[in-house]
Amino acid sequence: MTVTQPLTATRPLAPAAVPAASPGGTTAPASPLSPTPSSPSSPSSPSLGTAGLVTVLLGAFLPMLDFFIVNVALPTIDHDLAAGPAVLELVAAGYGIAFAVLLVLGGRLGDLFGRRRLFVVGAAAFAVTSLACGLAPGAWSLVAARAAQGASAALLIPQVLGTITAATHGARRGRALSVYGAVGGISVVIGQVLGGMLVAADLFGTGWRSVFLLNVPFALLALVLALRFVPESRAPQGAKVDVAGTVLLTASLLALLVPLMEGRAAGWPLWSWLLLALFPVFATAFALVERRVERLGGAPLVPPTLLRIPEMRRGLGIAIPYFGGFGGFMFVIAVALQQGLHLGPVAAGWALVPMAVGYFTASLSGPRLIGRFGSRVLTAGAAVQALGLVTLAVTVLADWNGFSPLRMAPGVALAGIGQGLIGTPLFRVVLSKVPAARAGVGSGVLATSQQSSLALGVATLGTLYLSLAPTLGMDRALALCLGIQLLGSFTVLYLTTRLPRSIG
Repeated sequence: MTVTQPLTATRPLAPAAVPAASPGGTTAPASPLSPTPSSPSSPSSPSLGTAGLVTVLLGAFLPMLDFFIVNVALPTIDHDLAAGPAVLELVAAGYGIAFAVLLVLGGRLGDLFGRRRLFVVGAAAFAVTSLACGLAPGAWSLVAARAAQGASAALLIPQVLGTITAATHGARRGRALSVYGAVGGISVVIGQVLGGMLVAADLFGTGWRSVFLLNVPFALLALVLALRFVPESRAPQGAKVDVAGTVLLTASLLALLVPLMEGRAAGWPLWSWLLLALFPVFATAFALVERRVERLGGAPLVPPTLLRIPEMRRGLGIAIPYFGGFGGFMFVIAVALQQGLHLGPVAAGWALVPMAVGYFTASLSGPRLIGRFGSRVLTAGAAVQALGLVTLAVTVLADWNGFSPLRMAPGVALAGIGQGLIGTPLFRVVLSKVPAARAGVGSGVLATSQQSSLALGVATLGTLYLSLAPTLGMDRALALCLGIQLLGSFTVLYLTTRLPRSIG
């Protein structure tokens, strides 16, 4: 995704929440994907206590936060390092691209070597790379450090979901995943508000560097707590890393995401079109290789049999328009607030607090609602989100000159409630039938789909908005983008009716 507008625009490449797992007090049934895992009552079955849950949630919160906290610091980075628009795009995009392309591999490594071990390694790497970002002497060293930081985040996130899936059961698992979803949603707003505050405070003269240095003590704290409170878990039968699959998946995602994120800033040169043309080639080759590896009895990076689980397949189908719309919305509304209403980054972040409150509240209500109404909760969430988008679009078109954070509050609050009602049960559906032995790879597939969809939403809706705003005006361009996201909400609403009504 490319932004050639003033760099005060917030650019959230990938918001959001990745809850997941089996609800309703039932243990995932045995699957051809793996040997039958230990029973929850087995002495060898890992158990995640409250302190361990807090620890892994802290490890998840930091990478999610870092998608957004850097965006408000971009103007200051540009001033201090003379970076220029193209390099600043890489500061933002490098993290997201590395994060997305390595997530599935991170899940597989956790299955193979142990999820707690990879969590500890990921937390240590996240602390070191955050320190490198905060001490970067120049723009290109910051780009390299950000890419490394994204790679370390890809080690952390799958271990969180994998550990929750493997080491909690029944109602406790549902509650843990609901809190996880709420943490993901709230990180969107906290990142933007906290980033603006840190840059404005200029603590000890660190300026923008504080948004990275803040990660260091908290990542080290997560590391220490993990060694004490997080149980080890892994797949019963370790499998070798699928090198060919990893290379082809990485090539596919890079061919898609790099030109979409960077092509506009570079003026859509030939290389950007060539990469986009190579995407279906790499994706087809990846699918064929994975099918062949599994047919020969190997361990593919993304097992085709995993995608044959109806809950996984249908849930991923819903995740694409849901996360794509969310990513596009967060970018477009941030640009509109800062460029259209001339709000500062802190004020623009606070304008989204009603959305975060709605999301957080709906996520925490998820287990009770799901237990009573099943997948109807997702259908209701899509309807509420659509109502919020309509309310916001009408407010924009009615009086753009009088548009303000207060007037937008009802629309964004409804949208947040709807998103919270979709997010938590959606990922409980996706991973509900994934056996514990494949928790890591299942979580990696899920997280990769999430991050890629978020980035695609930013790239498509963001590019559309920035292209149309000069001619249509910011109000009509914003309303049009909201209308497109509304179509996505209707798509999600329809797809949720295809899910089994009883979850668990």
